[in-house]
Order: sequence, then structure tokens, then C-alpha cells
Amino acid sequence: MTERGISRREFAKSAVAIGGTAALAACLDRGSGTIPEGTDDPASLPDRQHAWDASLATDDAGNHRLSRHHVLLLLDYTEDGMPSDSDREQVEAALRDLERAYEWSNEGLLFTLGYSPAYFDRFDADVAGVDLPEPMALAPFEDPELDTPDALLHLASDDERVVIEAEEALKGNRDSANDQDMSATFEGVFREAERRTGFVGAGLPAENQDVDGIPDSEPVPDEAPLFMGFKSGFKENQASEDRVTVDSGPFAGGATQHLSKIRLQLQQWYEQDSRGQRVSKMFCPAHAAEDKVEGVGENLGTDNGAGECPDDVVDSGRRKGVVGHAQKMSRVREDGTPTILRRDFDSTDGGEAGLHFLSLQRSIADFVATKQAMNGTDVANESAVGQQVNNGILQYMTVTRRGNYLLPPRSLRSLPPANPDA
Repeated sequence: MTERGISRREFAKSAVAIGGTAALAACLDRGSGTIPEGTDDPASLPDRQHAWDASLATDDAGNHRLSRHHVLLLLDYTEDGMPSDSDREQVEAALRDLERAYEWSNEGLLFTLGYSPAYFDRFDADVAGVDLPEPMALAPFEDPELDTPDALLHLASDDERVVIEAEEALKGNRDSANDQDMSATFEGVFREAERRTGFVGAGLPAENQDVDGIPDSEPVPDEAPLFMGFKSGFKENQASEDRVTVDSGPFAGGATQHLSKIRLQLQQWYEQDSRGQRVSKMFCPAHAAEDKVEGVGENLGTDNGAGECPDDVVDSGRRKGVVGHAQKMSRVREDGTPTILRRDFDSTDGGEAGLHFLSLQRSIADFVATKQAMNGTDVANESAVGQQVNNGILQYMTVTRRGNYLLPPRSLRSLPPANPDA
């Protein structure tokens, strides 16, 4: 990683994927620029853990730009019974240390700590006021392993040094974060069950496409923010943070979170499908016919234009023999707006092209409904479109893991009870 010839972007991805103290030392040695410090005033931070949008950068059109580097830590609580007050205090102290060390922004550190149904099983009461079912397969053609850690920590920053340093500080492998002493860590409270990493943003996928699942021809465009070559996360096609926030009960101010680990197989996508076919499958056939998508889609502004695709997706499938991913997703709206907020990113974990699909929603049922629309089973049953072939982008993705989590409000983020009001 320290060879002069390696690009900074490729080095950054490799360092985050490898992790550990050696990768951090190399990052700190190569890194430049000051990392903005955080705050001693907890009241100045948002009540919602998932309140990131106001602190993210935006592109020229005003779309929120997700942080470039990500670490997901699947964690198990070290005790079998209900959490102790001392463990809660230790976790909270460690998280507050991070908030003092790093600004709550894409240039500093953004993070969430969520809890699974398996965690809440230790309590006599059900999770109060929140739909948090066990994860399950959500299509007849998938057979994922189901994640059952107690907790999921998501670290995100534009600076690769930050996510690695914060992780190492929480694990107790580093005494300080951003030159500020850590008063507490996760040691003795959480143990790591699995580590996943990823990246998103123009240039990163192209410089990291030498993995299984992507042709050797290096087809991913330099300007693409994701492996499939198109822009995502258009503002008008995302739920707002308000829409995904739990609005009543003891966990009001929180949200639910779904995390899927997806393997990408893009040989046909790039080597057999034409540009027009890729646009048809990602957006809709009308976009391809009318040349509405330039390059990776920057010209689309804040809306992928799926509202201009035929409303009757089944009829469109009969006539065109293909339906678009965005076209199917446009059917899942409430009062004209989407119901989930996507914060997904690409990955090269395990040496293969992948996607960590992370979504926020008020209820897991909102995600399930969205996934059912993506499945396009009605289109497959009533047209020549296959259950996966020519059915959006389904044939290029294999879901290998699924997990559901509750993101409590900040005040309850440290080992919460199932019913805080009890």
C-alpha cells in the first residue's frame, strides 16, 4: 500500500478494506489536511442518529452526497442477560468521545448504532412501538443467510483516516482519536462478529474494478459513483429523513434500518448489454429510446425521471419485453414520495464486486413493500419479462445476507431496553 505508484483513491479503499493499526499508520503517514474537531456540547447534535443530510456535502444539482468511505461492524453483546447500567455508560462514553473528536459531517465522522431483533430477545417485553421483524428471504429466487448480531455500527467519512481511526479507538487499539484522548472503548461490552467495508463516489468504483464480478476490460466509467455505472440517490427519489423517522412511542426520533449484502455479476451488463439496454434496465425503455441519460446520469438533476416512464409497468413489459428498475420503484410511494432512504455503497470485500444495500425507513414493512415492487413478480407473471431476466437489474445481483435493525434516537443509542417507558 505504500508504493509511490498507487493512486491515493485506490490506496484509501485498500486501507479501509484491510483495516487495523498498520493500515491506519499508513493512512496517517500519507494523509494530509486537518480533520475538523467535534463538540463538547451534546445538545448541539441532532436528536436523530440518522440525521446526516444537513451535514453531508451536495452535488451541483443539490443531491446529498454520501460519505466516500464506510465501515460496518456487526457486534455481539458480551453478556447473555439484560445490559447493565455500567455497560450502557461505557458505550455512551465511547460514542461521546468520538463526537468530541470529530465534527458531525462528511469531513469528520457520521455514525449510527442500531440493534437487531436478536438483541431485543433478551428482554421480556416486545420492542415498543416499532415494527422490527426477524430478517427473511424476500424473493422466491433468493436464499440469503440471515444476520443475527446484537448490534450494527456504521461509520462514514470522506476521509479514510477517520473511519479506521474511529474503529481502532472503539476497539481499544488506540488511546486517542483525532489527537483527543479516549475515556472509554467498546472493550468488554461488544465483540466483533463481522466487519464489512465499502465506498461510493466518482472515481472509486473505476479504480477498484479489478475484482471478481467485473470484466477484465475495466468497463466502469471514471465518473461513475457506483459499479453499475450510473448515478443513484437522486433527491426526489429518496424519502426524507422526516418520512423515515419513527413518529410516536418511546423510540420516536429513531428509524429502522435494513442491511443487505449483495454480490454483483456484471460480465453481461458490460460485455453483452448495449448502452441502450443498460439504460432500459436501470431506468426504463423510454429513457433509452429518447436518450434521456447522458453519461452516468448527472444531467438528470435531482430526479431520475421515472415519473415519465409508463405508469402501467405490466403493460410496458408486454410491449417492450423489458422493464426498468427505476420504473418499478416509482410504484412505491406514499402521498407522492418514496418511503425508504437509501444509503448504500459498493464493496470489494472478499475480492468480489458487491453492494451493501443500507436503507432507512419508519417500518421494516416499508422496505419489504419496496423490495416486492423491485421483484416485479407481477410483471413476470403477466408478460414475457422473466422473473429476473429483463426485469430491471435483478439478474445482476445475488443477495447473500439480510439483517434488520432499530436505530434508536441518540438518547437511547447505548444498549436500550425494549420498552424504555416501562
